[in-house]
Amino acid sequence: MSTSPAVQYYHHGRFKVSNGVIPDAVTAFKTYGNPENPCIVFPTCFGGKLARQDYMIGPEKALNPEKYYIVTLALFSNGESSSPSNTPTPYNGPYFPEVSYEDNIRAQHAVLTEHLSVKKVFCVVGFSMGAQQAYYWPVMYPEMVERFVVLCGSARTSPHNQCFIEGPKIALVSSKDFENGHYKTTPQHGIRAFARVYSAWAYGQTWYRNKQYLYDGMYPDLNSFIRGNWEARFLDAWDANDMITLINTWQQGDVSLIRHGGDLEKCLSEITAKGLIMPSKTDLYFPPEDSENEVSWMRNGAELAVIDTVWGHLAGGGANSKDDEFIKSKILHFFKSTA
Repeated sequence: MSTSPAVQYYHHGRFKVSNGVIPDAVTAFKTYGNPENPCIVFPTCFGGKLARQDYMIGPEKALNPEKYYIVTLALFSNGESSSPSNTPTPYNGPYFPEVSYEDNIRAQHAVLTEHLSVKKVFCVVGFSMGAQQAYYWPVMYPEMVERFVVLCGSARTSPHNQCFIEGPKIALVSSKDFENGHYKTTPQHGIRAFARVYSAWAYGQTWYRNKQYLYDGMYPDLNSFIRGNWEARFLDAWDANDMITLINTWQQGDVSLIRHGGDLEKCLSEITAKGLIMPSKTDLYFPPEDSENEVSWMRNGAELAVIDTVWGHLAGGGANSKDDEFIKSKILHFFKSTA
């Protein structure tokens, strides 16, 4: 069995972000494979740690480290890169500045070019918040990026999506133990409330009918599933201030603000990289209709491939083997057809 590579850390020094500065900014990353091979960039999503990225990486998976040089990069505020939970005073906790997607991509670009000596990116692949980053890369660095794959994401966080995000966010920050971000122990009430609100959006409309949430009998009822699968994952691995900062990044996402003042159609029409856009049929917050519009505006041969699934948003995140195989087949064909 192969061993996952160790996490590495790149120090940017003083790094300006959208609402302030990180005095000694750090981007955490991993590399897989031979740096002489074509480079694939695979950034994390919300709730994503670098170890979780392995779900798509392997000789028999969509991203093959025997053929490609794969670089996974952690978002600011995921707890591995610079975050409220690991930054010293005076920028610790609730004093950590807001960070945009654009800030993250600038940092990732520095890791690739200044540290890893990558000159060309064969493909940027991302799921959810990672998918939104995949849109930013070819807009910010068009001369560098050849292709990009979007799994269950969008170029702009829609008003409907922003409204959803307000739900879990307010459940956390309004809890009695969040203490305006100055908590001294894990805010159990807030994180559990966040997880319960957040769990609802991740699944498609047919989940209950198919009883997929029971994981083939692993959980006896819905409450057990939410506690064991959703509350646990955030309580065990996440800091509350980190979660809020990441949500703010997600909520403000709009790639067209970089150069086109919010004109998304114009922005996407100027993308020169080839795109593979893969929404989930039952995703309630990145619906396929948004992806259809985005693909229609891209003039350089973007392909739309809807994942026909009952797994909602999670279809793009390694939730089940059927969807994984569909995604793998589409990505491998995309890599070959655009070579």
